[in-house]
Amino acid sequence: MAETVASRRRRAGVVLAATLVGMAVTASLGRWQLDRAAQKEALQSALRTQASLPAVALNEVAAPLDANPAWLHRPAVVRGRWLPEHTVYLDNRQMQGPQPGFFVLTALRIDGREEVIVVQRGWVARDVADRTRVPEVATPGEGTVALVGRIAPPPAKLYQFSAQETGAIRQNLDLTQFAQEVRRPVWPVTLVQTEPASPGAADGLLRQWPEPSVDVHKHYGYAFQWFALCALMAGLYVWFQVLRPRRQRGA
Repeated sequence: MAETVASRRRRAGVVLAATLVGMAVTASLGRWQLDRAAQKEALQSALRTQASLPAVALNEVAAPLDANPAWLHRPAVVRGRWLPEHTVYLDNRQMQGPQPGFFVLTALRIDGREEVIVVQRGWVARDVADRTRVPEVATPGEGTVALVGRIAPPPAKLYQFSAQETGAIRQNLDLTQFAQEVRRPVWPVTLVQTEPASPGAADGLLRQWPEPSVDVHKHYGYAFQWFALCALMAGLYVWFQVLRPRRQRGA
């Protein structure tokens, strides 16, 4: 009889310990998701603040290194000359719909300088009959153009089979590699063009860029799931280890 009582106590202790560990882990994960949500809300606020700041005149920056990451998502203006031979079409990109297409990126030599900034010019649909066909995008090779946009990091990278890509159609663009192709210093940030070039003919590109996503609601959803699991563990323990045995003894 003593062994039976001792065995029950050991089993009850194991169940209690497992429950407490599970509750601690799930509660900790829930708090971590709330912290992530708070961080992204702060980032979202910072992005809105950046977008409301005066436009940065990129031609007046002393050197490419002055393109500080703190400028990200700020409005910007720049004057320069297109380098149409250095135009890249990023494949499998979408803009406001499921239709596959390309993000068109072209190197722009900043007026009066040697440096180049990559301009994310817009989106163009892909030829569904021939996916290797490069769409025609008007890119004048002569004359200075004025661009309006916002400073941004390079486009998000997709999975690619080869470590290094060349040619007009690519999956991703590595700025370090691209600098070797252009044979000029390339800025570590890009310019997302938001208005047609001035002066310049219509290029037929779509520029309805989505705002940078921070996915705050996703973290709140995960936090709710972890806290719900924590509460479920506590409820099951109370029912099976406290309330149910009492009801059985009182029956």
